[in-house]
This record gives sequence, structure tokens and C-alpha cells, in this order.
Amino acid sequence: MGARYFDYMATNPMRPEVLEAMMPFFRERYGNPLSLYELGQNAKGALEEARSKVAQLVGAKPQEMIFTSSGAEANNFAIKGLAGAHAKKGRHIIVSKMEHHSILNPARALEKEGFAVTFLPVDKNGLVDPAVLEKAITNETSLVSVIHASPEVGTIEPIKELAAIARKNGALFHTDAVASAGYLPLDVEALGVDAMSISAHEFYGPKGAAALYLKGGTRILPLIYGGIQESGRRAGTENIPAIVGMGKAAELTKAELPERARRLAQMRDRLISGVLEKIENVYLTGHPAQRLPGLASFCVAFIEGEAMLLMLAAKGIYAASGSACSSKALKASPVLLSMGVSAQLAQGSIVFSLGVENTGEDIEYALGEFPAAVKRLREISPYAGGWGKVKETDQCIPKN
Repeated sequence: MGARYFDYMATNPMRPEVLEAMMPFFRERYGNPLSLYELGQNAKGALEEARSKVAQLVGAKPQEMIFTSSGAEANNFAIKGLAGAHAKKGRHIIVSKMEHHSILNPARALEKEGFAVTFLPVDKNGLVDPAVLEKAITNETSLVSVIHASPEVGTIEPIKELAAIARKNGALFHTDAVASAGYLPLDVEALGVDAMSISAHEFYGPKGAAALYLKGGTRILPLIYGGIQESGRRAGTENIPAIVGMGKAAELTKAELPERARRLAQMRDRLISGVLEKIENVYLTGHPAQRLPGLASFCVAFIEGEAMLLMLAAKGIYAASGSACSSKALKASPVLLSMGVSAQLAQGSIVFSLGVENTGEDIEYALGEFPAAVKRLREISPYAGGWGKVKETDQCIPKN
């Protein structure tokens, strides 16, 4: 039996149509877009066509999309580039505690450079309260960044309301939509954001291509200096094959998104209800309804996430525990801790993220093997026998 892949938030398999679109640009159409002869101008045309397709995915103008090498680069670019360019307005930035490390770490780096950074708390479902942002923002705030949707617990943030508060106070607003692109409709104009990060490999495109939407007329300092590529905002010869692939993936995603989201939500709900029915002392993490259509995340008492992953992998089920960038740190997830989950229970985190290749049969297989794995692990757990029940204060969804 083949593997059942439930880790689409870590990465996606590239669509065959995407690979086919990319192939000519490795050899036959290998020109540099800056070259004036035909081979170069051919590559430039492909670059701009891809830019237009990616822009359409998020409701932007083509000239507002800046290609990067990854979502992490796009996030670093947004935080450092926007904070640096607008430091005269104020040296205070705000980010939420739900952010990916590629937001949190550059924010901490700016702290060391003299910026004041506020880390917004979240509620038990991982939501940022607009009223909390309203209290935190000041005349010195130049930038606010709140993730669009969490790849770890699935919670979708109230970005439109948060961006309006930033705008009212003269601050720029960035959102990390890497986990959302391909699963949720995105419209930068409707959301009212000034910047947005997306990454191709999260919507069946290639690794090595991502983009930062930057609202027209918004100043930003480059992370990478050296050339005039990307209108002088990101130096380096563009990765044309990957960018072409990103454009094709964006085109397919835009056409398929409504049906894709509906189908994923149906499978997600079946998985969630089945897990909560079949396993005792398991808790759904993230907002129960306002969540990504393909993400089901839990904390399981008395056992560790790594043990569950290994047991499931032996049965051909590939899932995750915490975010892909932090799960090997062997530390409790900062996202779960920010939601009030105890460090002990957060060690039992497990995340199932679904994609277009999953089927109802995959869900039923997981609902057979996952409870069995938990049962076997609890039989050998030194904690389950001694503690018996999870304390109220240790639950994944604590009372506020």
C-alpha cells in the first residue's frame, strides 16, 4: 500500500502541468531576462507572463509582485525592508505571537537594532483580537504584521479588520499568506493590506519561487543588493523555470480553488469528527470553524508528537507535529503556548494537512490507524497510567 500523505503544509507535490511548463526554460529557453537579444527577451516575456498570473491569484497588479526565492525570504523582506524604509515614521512594529519564525526572528533582530517590538497575544483559538491591536498601536508604529492563516492550527485571522486599524493609525500592514494561497481566496484590495507573502510550493508549484505583494507606491529597502532585477528591489538573476512554474500553479489554483476548498473542508470535517469520537483525551487546536479547509490539528494527552509520527509513518501515514520549521527543535510549539496550551500537552501536537490528492479512503484509513497508534503508545506511556486524566488547566482549549 502506498503512503498516505497528510503533510501538505510542509510542501506539495508539483503538478504535472507545472513541470511541463517549466521544462523548456532549463535548456531551450534559458536566456537571461536582462539580455537584449531574442533569447533574453523570450525569457523576459515568460517572466512577465508569470508575474501577471501570480498577481491575478491575489487580486494585485502585475507590477506589485516581487519574486523571491521562498516564503521565508518574502517575510524577511517585508519585515526588515518595510521597517527600515519607514523608520522615520516610527521605530515601533507589531507582530502576533502566531507568526512563523520568518516573521518572529527578523522582528527580534530589529529589536536588537533599536526598534520596539510588540508581540500581540491571541485567545484560546489562536485569534488576534482587533481591540488588542487598537490598544497596542501608537503614533510610533510603522508596521503591523499578522499571519493570514496558521499552518499549524489552521486559524484564519480577521485580517481585514486588523489592516483597517493599522491604516487608520498610519501604519503599514503585512500578512503572511503562505499557508492560505491555494486554499483560501485572496484579494489584497478587499483585505486592505500593503504587503502579502505567498510561496509556490504551497499550491503545487516548485520550490525556489515565491513572491511578495507590495502595494503600488510603497517604499521598501532591498534585502539583496547588486542589480536592477525586480525593479531594483531584489537583485539576482531570476529563477525563470521556477517562476514560470509558479505562474502556471497560480493559474491552475485560481481556476480550481472553489471546488478544491469545498472538497478539502468535507474531508477535514470527517477527520476531525472521527478523531474526537474515537480517541479520549484528545483536543482540537485552533478555531473550530474559522480554519483552513484542509487542516485538522490536535493535542493528544500522555504521548509525544514524535512518537505518534513514527508510529503512523510505519503504517504509511505521513503527518506533522508543529510547524515544519520548528518540529525538530524538540521544544513545545510557541504557537500552542501562545494559545494557553501547557508545555506538557503541547508535546502531544499532531497536524494533518490535506491536499488535492487525498481521498475519502485516505481519511478512513487514518481514522483506523491513528486511534490504534494512540492506544498502543499509551499502553507503554509512563504518564498515562499515573495521571489518568488531563487536568482542566492542561487542556488544549483552556477556559479564558
